Amino acid sequence: MSDDEAKAELIEAARKRFAGPVNFLLSAPELKFLPPADVPEIAFAGRSNVGKSSLLNAITGRNGLARTSVTPGRTQELNVFDVGEPTAFRLIDMPGYGFADAPKDMVRQWKHLVYDYLRGRPVLRRVLVLIDCRHGIKPVDREIMSLMDKAAVSFQVVLTKGDKIKPTELAKVYEATQAAARIHPAAYPEVIATSSEKGVGIAELRAAVLAAATGQ
Repeated sequence: MSDDEAKAELIEAARKRFAGPVNFLLSAPELKFLPPADVPEIAFAGRSNVGKSSLLNAITGRNGLARTSVTPGRTQELNVFDVGEPTAFRLIDMPGYGFADAPKDMVRQWKHLVYDYLRGRPVLRRVLVLIDCRHGIKPVDREIMSLMDKAAVSFQVVLTKGDKIKPTELAKVYEATQAAARIHPAAYPEVIATSSEKGVGIAELRAAVLAAATGQ
C-alpha cells in the first residue's frame, strides 16, 4: 500500500469513527473528577478565542457538541467527550489560556488543573495545540509547548481560522509555525492548517486524532 493509499484509508476510518456516537460525558474541575484512565485521551489546548469549540464541533460533525462563547476564558474545567460506543477514546477540551484581565485566582486554578492533567494522566496520547493563524505563535503558546516538553507529552500544532487570511499569508504562517514547532522535542513534526467554517483540514485532523489515539 502506498503512502497516499494509507492516508486515504486512515481518513476514511476516521470519518466513520466520528460519524458514530460522540457524547459529552462530564466537566471536571479537578483530576479526581475525571473518568477512570481506561481509554486513550486526545486533548485540545489553545488561547482563549482560538476557535477550539468550533474545531471540536467540526471534527465531530456536531454543531452543538462543544459550546462556543463570545466571552474568552469561560471554560475553566476539563470537558470530556466519549468517542465510540463502547468508548474507543476520549477528547478532552482543556480550558483556554492567555485570556486578558482574568482574576489571579482563576489563572492559578487554571495552571494547577492543566499542569496536573498533563503530568498525571497516563492515558493522554497527544495534545493538539491550537494557534490562530492570524496571530501566529505567542509567548504564552511557547510556554505551554515548553511545559509539554518537560512533561514528555507529545503535542501537535494545529492552525485555526485558515479562511481568515489570504492563502499566501497562510503559507508563510504555516512555514513559520512548523519551524517554531521543530525546536520542541515533544512536538509532532506535521502542522495541520484548518478552517472550521470552510471544512479545510478537518478530515486530516480527524485522521491525526484517530492515529494518535490508536497508536497508528
